[in-house]
Amino acid sequence: MIFPFVRDEFSQLQDVILGISNDFGGCPNFKDAYDPKSKEHIMNNTFPREKDIQMELDGFLSVFEKYHVNVLRPNNLFQCNQVFARDVGFVIEDQFFISNMIKNRSQEILGFELILKQINSTHINHLPKDVFVEGGDVVLLGDFIFVGYSKKTDFYQFQVSRTNGKFLDFLSTKFPSKKIIGFELNKSDDISIQNCLHLDCCFQPLGLGHVLLHADGFKCQKDLQLIYDMFGEENIILINKQEMSNMYVNLFSISHNIIVSEKKFSRINQLLIEKGYIVEQIPFSETAKMGGLLRCVTLPLIRTNEP
Repeated sequence: MIFPFVRDEFSQLQDVILGISNDFGGCPNFKDAYDPKSKEHIMNNTFPREKDIQMELDGFLSVFEKYHVNVLRPNNLFQCNQVFARDVGFVIEDQFFISNMIKNRSQEILGFELILKQINSTHINHLPKDVFVEGGDVVLLGDFIFVGYSKKTDFYQFQVSRTNGKFLDFLSTKFPSKKIIGFELNKSDDISIQNCLHLDCCFQPLGLGHVLLHADGFKCQKDLQLIYDMFGEENIILINKQEMSNMYVNLFSISHNIIVSEKKFSRINQLLIEKGYIVEQIPFSETAKMGGLLRCVTLPLIRTNEP
């Protein structure tokens, strides 16, 4: 049995689901793409190949094995992109939530069937039909739950708007003792440097008190001020538009001081090392062409406070 438990983004990782690229369907037709980064690479004939994504995922798996993390994989679904496990579901405290995703991605949860059978049904939650969320929009920090979302007008205007305001209300009811903080994000269906697909593309707390932040991803100045007040200006690592588009924010913490990053992110990697982190640098730039990086391909099931 699996007993899920996650309270933040950086406590010691014990169990994680890692996405797969098997039979992911290859390069889609432009009309079938549902994020601007994928559209960009379809147009440029640079969309990644299955074998290249597989090689990057294998490299990530090797890092998990190095740190003795138990890795689970989805069951392969033919012609279904199962690379980005993060969005299919997420864990808060001891509860696993199955996301309500856009229609294009609704089949991905089927690959989790065998994993979900290992979790007691009392710890598995299905959302109401009118509550939409993808896991990349949910960021945990102890008693705080940060949510990237779109208000009604943007939610129905942009295909890249994946989480609606009703999810905030749902969380407030489910976790009345936690502080639910919603951040409206800037969206674009066509221009990747103007689109924050999920909150973890522009905001991520790290284990030594720092936070990666792309300020232009937020629609409201008050939200940025809240982040500065919470973390302190000296602990904020700013990411520019091009870096955000390349997924600099979307790193992954194995523990408080161990971070997995793309090896080409030389500026951010060196900065993190100087701030006391161990940075495991691996190639992941092919996967990034589909609009996600290291946090996107992972779904933590258990994080503990033990070293």
